[in-house]
Amino acid sequence: MKTKNYKPDINNIQNRNIMIHQIDTTDNIVAFRALAEVTTEDFLTVVIPAVEHLVKQTNEINFLLVLDTDVENFTSGAWLQDALLGLKHLGKWNRAAIITDSEEIISFTNGFSYVVPGEFHGFKKEAFNKALNWVEGNINIS
Repeated sequence: MKTKNYKPDINNIQNRNIMIHQIDTTDNIVAFRALAEVTTEDFLTVVIPAVEHLVKQTNEINFLLVLDTDVENFTSGAWLQDALLGLKHLGKWNRAAIITDSEEIISFTNGFSYVVPGEFHGFKKEAFNKALNWVEGNINIS
């Protein structure tokens, strides 16, 4: 069953291209696709409001991010906002999937489960549907 997710207020977005877009999914997760350079403004106008809305609705975070850009294209401000968001809701993380073709990012993501609460998995782009089903809670991964 599909329900509406939080959508950013277009009036709050300046006249520039936002390089992270929310993917329409079920109401128990937030999902995004990153393109080109991702900035602080992208996190403040798209990611953070959607995650805050999800936490208010479900009291947990199920998160999916498709990286269609190199991680070098995330500005230092975007990384700072990402870290602050993670720390603010440290006990709320349930499942997080990062989808990329970078083996390094997949390995790094898989290691997060050992140091912070929640389950974190990296997936190849060809496994998008598997990642989405896992984040939604429809399947388990051993």
